[in-house]
Amino acid sequence: MTAPFNVTPPNVPLPIANEAVANTLVTTASVAPAPVTTAQTATASNVAPLNVAPRVTLMHRVEYAATRMLVFLLGLLGWRLAGRIGGKLARLAYWPFAIRRGVVERQIAAAFPEFTAKRVREVARRSYDSLGRTSIETALLPTFSRETLLSMFERVEGWDLIETARAKGRGIIVVTGHIGNWEIAGAYAAAQGPFSAVSRRMANPVFDAYLTRTRAKGGMNMIWDGDAVRMTPRLLRQNHLIAFLADQDGLGLASTFVPFFGRPAKTPRGPAVFALRLDTPMLFGASVRQPGGRYVLSFEAIEAPRTGDRETDTDALVLAFTQKLEAMIRRYPEQYFWQHRRWRRQPPDTPTHLREP
Repeated sequence: MTAPFNVTPPNVPLPIANEAVANTLVTTASVAPAPVTTAQTATASNVAPLNVAPRVTLMHRVEYAATRMLVFLLGLLGWRLAGRIGGKLARLAYWPFAIRRGVVERQIAAAFPEFTAKRVREVARRSYDSLGRTSIETALLPTFSRETLLSMFERVEGWDLIETARAKGRGIIVVTGHIGNWEIAGAYAAAQGPFSAVSRRMANPVFDAYLTRTRAKGGMNMIWDGDAVRMTPRLLRQNHLIAFLADQDGLGLASTFVPFFGRPAKTPRGPAVFALRLDTPMLFGASVRQPGGRYVLSFEAIEAPRTGDRETDTDALVLAFTQKLEAMIRRYPEQYFWQHRRWRRQPPDTPTHLREP
């Protein structure tokens, strides 16, 4: 079922759903998450609060001004041309600057051992292009009219699953990953009904404040990860749709190890815990770029196991949504965020051949 495009009226700013993209406008290397201090599981009760903005410095203001100027200039070109330019600029991070090039190529080769070296390099190069396009498109979202946003989509698949889940009145959890343009997916969902997203604050508090204002104007309620344990159940009971980017571990996030392309990867278990504890429907969603430059936004149901063993069911549900993401990446490997070291943290007894490449 195709969703109705009853999005925000023209000239109303739309939300930016994740801070990693804005950071990428400054440098691809700056998006790595803060280190996790625990081996496998970290809970919100044993770490410092994560929702306190850092002190503003002169460099923060300079970075903010430079990024806003770049966005303004690219915005004059239209989203298609601006995106292509963003892609070309991001390719410079691959060559000649080699920002995380080794990380990207090693991870792609590990995930797709059947790829030739030439194919690995091509997917790596295109992944930088995709990240650059996503970065620019996301930065331009606040300037888009209703018609511009609609023009970015070829179609929306599975929206009937959202409507069915919302009719149950227990909220909706949508799990996604850093593939395609996860930001415009959030913009679309926020325009359709009560929507929240779990996120970390940016290192730059000036830009963070700007994005928070933009998100609020577009209808998106932000849940800072330090507040997720307290706020998520409350908002789900209010029938909110809550989105989780669940392919990166972070400080204070309860996690478990599940196979990701055959290698154990530390993966947040919060979405699964909330879904099982509150009997909330869970969906996998992704917005992937098509050859013509527009997007297909799709949703799939994820069935929650019910064996009676909560820990076993939680791990099984984490595995289920990770498998959905992996399947999507296999279809669109060049649109995944390989710049993040996905297998950085693993169990100490991981066999040598399955360790981080």
